[in-house]
Amino acid sequence: MKDYELTVLFHPDLEMNLDPALDKVKKIIETNGGKITKEENDGKKRLAYKIGSQDFAVYYYFDVALSSEAPLKISSTLNITDEVLRYLLVRTDTHRAKALARQKADEKTNEEKGE
Repeated sequence: MKDYELTVLFHPDLEMNLDPALDKVKKIIETNGGKITKEENDGKKRLAYKIGSQDFAVYYYFDVALSSEAPLKISSTLNITDEVLRYLLVRTDTHRAKALARQKADEKTNEEKGE
C-alpha cells in the first residue's frame, strides 16, 4: 500500500448536499481496496478557468492508501462520474513529509528554548 493525495473538484450545485457525492467517491476508493486516512473539505472556490461553463467548484481533499493497481481503476471511474468536475490523484512524497515534520518539530523546540 502506497500513500496518495486525491483532490476532487465537485460541481458547485452540490455544495448544500455534498454527502451523496462524497459517499460515491468514498465507495469508489474503498471498492478498489483503498483506505482513507484523512479528508478535508476546503469549500467552494473560484476556478482559475471555466470547466464546462462552471466558474466555481467545491474542493475536497483525501489522503488515501492504495494498492498498486487501484489508482488506474479509481481514475477510470472518476472520469465518468457526473458529480466530479476534475480530480488529481498523485503519490505522496513520504521523504518530504518526514522532513517537513522534523523541521516543524525543530522549530517548536527552538521556540521553547527561546532561541
